[in-house]
Amino acid sequence: MPNKTNISILGCGWYGSALAKAFIADGLQVKGSTTSSAKLDELAAIGIKPYLVNFLPGEETYDTDFFDCDVLWIAIPPKSRGGEGAVFIDKIRGIINAIKRHAVQKAVFISSTGVYADSNQHVNETTDPQPNTEAGRILFEAENLFREEAGFKTTIIRFAGLIGPARDPGRFFAGKKDIPNGDAPVNLIHLDDCIGLSKAILAGDAFGYLFNGCAPDHPTRADFYTKAAIQSSFEKPEFIRELKEWKIVESVNVGQVLDYEYKVSL
Repeated sequence: MPNKTNISILGCGWYGSALAKAFIADGLQVKGSTTSSAKLDELAAIGIKPYLVNFLPGEETYDTDFFDCDVLWIAIPPKSRGGEGAVFIDKIRGIINAIKRHAVQKAVFISSTGVYADSNQHVNETTDPQPNTEAGRILFEAENLFREEAGFKTTIIRFAGLIGPARDPGRFFAGKKDIPNGDAPVNLIHLDDCIGLSKAILAGDAFGYLFNGCAPDHPTRADFYTKAAIQSSFEKPEFIRELKEWKIVESVNVGQVLDYEYKVSL
């Protein structure tokens, strides 16, 4: 993609803000959205052109200039704990309508490997996910809404569990006892590789694909989180060494399409 590529990032949270910084460092122009007017100055301070954007049904508001872009990144996870399900799908429909209205040609939708059920098997982009959690079902439905659209190309990235700055895995289970399923494999990705994969998609003009974003190594929960706690000087967790439901998330497309090699091992 040429250096004059204009990127709009809908949702400048933990990942979206980091992605914006990386694109800006590469000389790209980045617009970013927030639903909070209090955050506009914070986005501007890191070089993002900030916009107040809201796709909450009945409260939809945005500046049309936000959708004047070459690629739209959509990074707004559903608030499943708050029972946002149907509202999230309505938000996605509103975003898709705006994409078509403003003739955006390329989009990236951030999903999650949580769409795959823990079905005691290896899964990749060719696997039928069969989600069995509310968040997984919501995200898979949202993915399908994008897949149904022929007027623009959407790449879907399913990120595994996110770790990195302000998400220290050593803190996740620190000091806890009798944690179940200690021998289940972890499926995680570091922020550096979230950014690396995203940049590889843009650089390779890889739109219209599905990518699983997950580190290729899968230590057990007990081994990984105990080591992480020790490294960060937290109290060691204690796991029950048992294997119940599990999955190992793999990718055929990251290697074949992007030729991407992961930077952070677990």
